Amino acid sequence: MRKIIVLSFITLDGVMQAPGGSEEDTSGGFSNGGWVTPYFDEAAGKVMEKQMKPADLLLGRKTFEIFAGYWPEHEAEWPGINDVTKYVMSGTLKKTGWKNSVIISSLADIEKLRNSEGMAIQVHGSSELIQLLLKHDLVDELWLKFFPLTLGNGKRLFGRGTIPAAFTLTESMATPAGVIIANYKRAGNIITATFGA
Repeated sequence: MRKIIVLSFITLDGVMQAPGGSEEDTSGGFSNGGWVTPYFDEAAGKVMEKQMKPADLLLGRKTFEIFAGYWPEHEAEWPGINDVTKYVMSGTLKKTGWKNSVIISSLADIEKLRNSEGMAIQVHGSSELIQLLLKHDLVDELWLKFFPLTLGNGKRLFGRGTIPAAFTLTESMATPAGVIIANYKRAGNIITATFGA
């Protein structure tokens, strides 16, 4: 079985929308895109370099289209991105010119992919896809970067798809710019206590 790993930049109030640029995702009237830039220091860059080692990708259509418009011409920034398999979850996309891209359209496709042999599968961006994965308990690991700001509105990492689930911290650090990097792996059901017990 292959691990599905969600990698996300997230604000202190849980927003994950448009971290990289002002035009990245303006849906819902979001106007605060590009919020990671002031905090992205050398330490965060080293972590990202380590985490961007070759892995297959599972992306929602919007994130896939952003990636397909940029990465084919900038592989030096993410070595191997054009060679790994990119799975895009879409009900509308019919074809793509980005090599090694596969269009899938259902939860069953994701479950089949997860149960196949191969390298880990990384999910970047893709807020709606992440909600589907969380809802169906298909996230094996979370690699999160918490940035020291709040935005008040925007798409949230833990939204309507979130179910009760326990995770174990496997790695953590704080950068000089104040970004907390924390990796978690799925750890079964939550444990609750009875008051007075």
